[in-house]
Amino acid sequence: MSLSASETAIYQKILLEVAPLSLNLMAVKVTDHPEEFNGWCLQLLDVCLNKINRDLMDEPQFKPLKKLTQLLSSGVSISRFKMAKVSPWELYQEMLVNQADNQAMAERLRLLNYIANLNITGLADLILEDRMAFVGKHGSSHDPMVYDFDVQWFGNTKTAKGFHQILSVNPAAFDGAINLIPSSGEVTKQDYDAFVEKFVEIMTSADEKATLPVATRLLAMRRPDQFLAITSAKVDELCQGIAIPKLKMNGFANYWNDVISNIRTMKWFNSEEPSDEQALVLWRNRVVLLDMLFWADDQQALKSNYLQLLNKPAKKAGRATNVRRSKESATELVDRVLSFGETPDFIKDQRSSIISQVEAGKKIEDVINLLTKIFG
Repeated sequence: MSLSASETAIYQKILLEVAPLSLNLMAVKVTDHPEEFNGWCLQLLDVCLNKINRDLMDEPQFKPLKKLTQLLSSGVSISRFKMAKVSPWELYQEMLVNQADNQAMAERLRLLNYIANLNITGLADLILEDRMAFVGKHGSSHDPMVYDFDVQWFGNTKTAKGFHQILSVNPAAFDGAINLIPSSGEVTKQDYDAFVEKFVEIMTSADEKATLPVATRLLAMRRPDQFLAITSAKVDELCQGIAIPKLKMNGFANYWNDVISNIRTMKWFNSEEPSDEQALVLWRNRVVLLDMLFWADDQQALKSNYLQLLNKPAKKAGRATNVRRSKESATELVDRVLSFGETPDFIKDQRSSIISQVEAGKKIEDVINLLTKIFG
């Protein structure tokens, strides 16, 4: 295999973890023997996750097995980013589509479409649920009938308490930063620097740290065709894959100079707008969708916060803790659902009652289902 420097480093670490498992691994029959690093990692990863006989393993072997699976998954991610560096649009598109199931592509695209259709004049003008969808913090008030996606795809800000404290008091301050990035057309380094200066000023004036995960989430939702959301858990694999120095979480200059400038040299980024509608959706979100090249197992999509809320069993009477919504939020969410073309008139006639119950914390779908049983 021809390996890059980062792949070679991962490969050497993998061999160290393979040693105590060698007899167990040799007992697994495989028919494919990939000669390129990505396929080799995927093959061995499948063995470690699904085929190795754990009943024959000794207790001390489970630690190296866990480390081995982590190294292999990192190897897959690094290799994919290495491939993306030289891929034309058609190959990059194929790479994304190949990860559609494990990486919940349909759900991710529904989130991006929702954000694009908000037509926001500012975070300050949004209801709380929409504002949280933009910044990436999923909550129980995100009714699955309206928010049929996990708002925390592409990074999240749920642990950024300082950011959310400022946002709750003065969301308009962040509008001042976000609006410095053009909503269409070219985004220049000057635009980015102006955003960073304003964002850092907002955070530091409240004695909070300005970090890339929060800033890049805002940037990626503003312009998913230009920016990638950065998370501390994934940044090492990204940097190794595109062969740039390790990015620090406050490295705003390096994010542009190393990450974004590097992406802007890639063939798929500079490709012409496709005519095919499905390809066009991906192309218009082509940079933020790089996140889908990170390795994911077949359970990741099932861990979606949207699915967790959708499938959450009802609590027994007397134990339920409903999450109340504001009158504004409840009204807007209900009106969106009632605007669906298939909503019967007798349900629309109960608008005020539905709003009251949704404001009290009930799911819109549950309220409508009950009314349908009564009046349908």
